[in-house]
Amino acid sequence: MTDFGLVDEAVDETTHVVSLRGEIDAVTAPRLGSRLFGLADEGKRGVVVDLTDVTFMDSTGIGVLLNAVRHFDARHAELVLVCSSDLILRPFQLTGVTEHLNIVESREQALGCLA
Repeated sequence: MTDFGLVDEAVDETTHVVSLRGEIDAVTAPRLGSRLFGLADEGKRGVVVDLTDVTFMDSTGIGVLLNAVRHFDARHAELVLVCSSDLILRPFQLTGVTEHLNIVESREQALGCLA
């Protein structure tokens, strides 16, 4: 099992980056969900979730991200995912949720989406 890590980085008053490391599964996904919902509730207008260093993502993690997107949408805010790994992107594609998520390949692209 790979250690889970979550690093927060404020870009400015309304934009935030959450970088993840390791496995996102039933054990670690609640921590991710709590942080994302907290950022939306704090009034962040744009959040980037960087999955670059994620080694595994199960359906629990996908569910948390979909719920977070809905939570941000309800607040007229945006959540963008950074995913350059086919291994991590594949579950999103197989479940057909890519049309509900804004997924880009780099942090720079993600921040550009929020500008």
